[in-house]
Amino acid sequence: MRVAISTDGDFVSAHFGRCPYFTIVSIDDGKITNKEVIENPGHHPGFIPQFLQERSVECIISGGMGRQAKGFFNELGIQAIVGVSGKIDEVIEKLQKGTLEGGESLCKPGQGKGYGLDKTECNHKDKRNH
Repeated sequence: MRVAISTDGDFVSAHFGRCPYFTIVSIDDGKITNKEVIENPGHHPGFIPQFLQERSVECIISGGMGRQAKGFFNELGIQAIVGVSGKIDEVIEKLQKGTLEGGESLCKPGQGKGYGLDKTECNHKDKRNH
């Protein structure tokens, strides 16, 4: 399975579309077979789902994502798991064990609309320290 994790430093980014990077991990039989960090190519409606599909990603993990973005991923057959926070390595470990659980998106509708990668403030709590 190939999984993309929205990445900000060592942590899962609260916003999939505005994260600086994506960590892409291939996991087969519970073992990591490949791990790479790539730059976010830019936040345009529908672009990132297509970009990740072209890299054979089957699942996207993020802190938050809007309904429209989830729809784009769904149309391409990519599972979207939101409500995830914490360190990237801990999330990967949970993926390997099959214990990763998603939840409610950390962002409310409209918080990221029209701001792209340039938006620096959000209306949600920073989940890094929790």
